[in-house]
Amino acid sequence: MSTDERGEEAGEGPWPWTGRGRVRARSTAKGLEVAIDGLTTQAKYYKPLVYEFFRKEWRGARASYGDFCVEITMFYTGDPPWLDLDNLAKALLDSIIGYAFHDDSQVARLVVERRQGDRERIVMRASPLRGETDV
Repeated sequence: MSTDERGEEAGEGPWPWTGRGRVRARSTAKGLEVAIDGLTTQAKYYKPLVYEFFRKEWRGARASYGDFCVEITMFYTGDPPWLDLDNLAKALLDSIIGYAFHDDSQVARLVVERRQGDRERIVMRASPLRGETDV
C-alpha cells in the first residue's frame, strides 16, 4: 500500500470518514484507516486519544480474527520530532484492540515510518492478510 500525506491510497474509492476532531477513521475495501492530526513527542498521548475516539464515535466494522498488516506513517514538518517510532506503534496498536483485531499478536506485518509532509499527522492502516506471501 502506498500512502500519500492525506491518507489516501491511489486507486481507492472515496470512503466516508467518521469523526471531526483530531482523530478520524474509516472502513475501506482493504481494512481500517485512522488519521490523527498533529504530533506530540509523547507516544503515550495517542493511546487514550484514539481509544476514546473508537469507544465514543466509531460505528464501523468490528474486530476480526486472523493475521493483520499494519502500516503507520508519521508526517512531520521541519525537523523530525524526537519520538521513538516503536513506542508510537505500540500505543497505536493498543488503541485499536477490539476495533480492528482482538489482540496485537495478530499483527504479522508492521511497517512504521516517518516522512516529511505539508502538515503534521499520523496515518495508520490495518488490513487483514489474505494469504499474502510477499514481504
